[in-house]
Amino acid sequence: MSLIRKFASVGGATMASRVLGFVREAMIAGFLGAGPVADAFYAAFRFPNLFRRLFAEGAFNAAFVPLFAKEIEGGGPAAAKKFAEQVLSVLLLSLFAISALAMIFMPFLVGTVIAPKFADDPEKFELTVLLARIMFPYLAAMSLVAMLAGILNSLRRYFLAALAPVLLNVVLVASLVAAGYLDLSAPIIGEVLGWSVTVSGLLQLGLLVWALKREGFGLGFVRPRLTPAVKRLLWLALPAAVTGGITQINLLIGQIIASAQDGAIAIINYADRLNQLPLGVIGIAIGVVLLPELSRALQAGDMKEAKYLQNRSLEFGLAITVPAAVGLALLPEPIIALVFERGAFTRETTLVTASVLAAFSIGLPAFVLSKIFTPVFYAREDMRTPLKASVVSVVINIVGSLVLFPRLGVMGLAIATSLAGWISVFYLGQQLFSRDLFRPAAVTIRRIGLIVIGAALMGGLLWWTKATFPHWLLDASLLVRLATVLMTIAAACVVYFGFAFATGALNRAEFARLLKRSKKS
Repeated sequence: MSLIRKFASVGGATMASRVLGFVREAMIAGFLGAGPVADAFYAAFRFPNLFRRLFAEGAFNAAFVPLFAKEIEGGGPAAAKKFAEQVLSVLLLSLFAISALAMIFMPFLVGTVIAPKFADDPEKFELTVLLARIMFPYLAAMSLVAMLAGILNSLRRYFLAALAPVLLNVVLVASLVAAGYLDLSAPIIGEVLGWSVTVSGLLQLGLLVWALKREGFGLGFVRPRLTPAVKRLLWLALPAAVTGGITQINLLIGQIIASAQDGAIAIINYADRLNQLPLGVIGIAIGVVLLPELSRALQAGDMKEAKYLQNRSLEFGLAITVPAAVGLALLPEPIIALVFERGAFTRETTLVTASVLAAFSIGLPAFVLSKIFTPVFYAREDMRTPLKASVVSVVINIVGSLVLFPRLGVMGLAIATSLAGWISVFYLGQQLFSRDLFRPAAVTIRRIGLIVIGAALMGGLLWWTKATFPHWLLDASLLVRLATVLMTIAAACVVYFGFAFATGALNRAEFARLLKRSKKS
């Protein structure tokens, strides 16, 4: 399977999750708007989600996958299985301890870390504590899911691991439909959403346990012990966990500051949902596929394959992300209005959310570049360099947020996040270049230049459309707005991809093989 097909396999599954995520967010916006229950739900959900990114996905994708790949290459499946069982036992014990402590001290955590300013509103504060307790078991389930997904990815089985998050949105959408049918109050809807999150985590865990057994790789339980291999994992995982979850750390910092403004947390989440579509589909797909593939190539001493993987990942990531960033920056209002503006979600909320989305989109290419650059260090078991970049990013984000929030409101938080992302990725790129770990090939540099030109041409079309048809894009009936936005996006795609294929910015042969494969399947 070609590299682009692997990206497409993971990206397709992630796309399904993101589309359902739009449905979910649109329904939450309709039921709760940017009110206190929405603030409480998103603040509570951010906390287990942060720990999941820090200690589960971030740590295991960065530290577990290279070590597991080394066990497969060196000792075969039996050695890899033994290592995985040792890690699983330690992970289960750690999750039990963390969950118990978090549940006990949740009021303290909400008052100091999650949303300190909620203390001024006792009802919102109590609801946030309750929802955080309900949803915290999701962390344990998803930590195990991350480990099992890492094993599947190392076995080059990408699809089911990428498809599992769809279950979160399926369960939440079904719960919201039931809540609407039963005409539940807003606080009860918040509790229903909380329980649905936890149930979805258990379902995802069950799916991946089944997937591993189907591969003949069922894991047993052993006595938790800090073996040399597990100690090595923990030594690598600590900085990797911080690095892998840096986007979530930055968003949490923004959430803490935003808790001083009613509705700001919900607005950040609505904007981030749209921003996460290209970031999730492209960035996550590249990160999931590149790390195990690159780890295998380096373990085998195949530097030619390693350079090929890095160049193609860079081309593919920017080819999709740059035009996506241009589109979100130039058309945020029509997109936000189309997806969210109904019920409790007003035009005023649309305009504020659109400004946040435009600011987030500026940093979109940087976050995808980070997904491409960091695996180059992780595959070599260098966790320190990405950690340094993460520290710089956090400092820039905190300072930027504190300076910009009083002046620009919630949009200032998004600007600070994007700025921090770009500074971090520039540092990573400089380290790769100076240490000769990766230097883009001449053809890759040429293609990136053409990608930027094509995106600029597409941006010109979007700017003209927005200036010429403002009523059709924002104030006409729903069907007219839907048709206008879809036609605008279609025309933009024709301009960009037409230019990209005509000039060789995108490899026509690779995409032709991908489409041919899709038709057969």
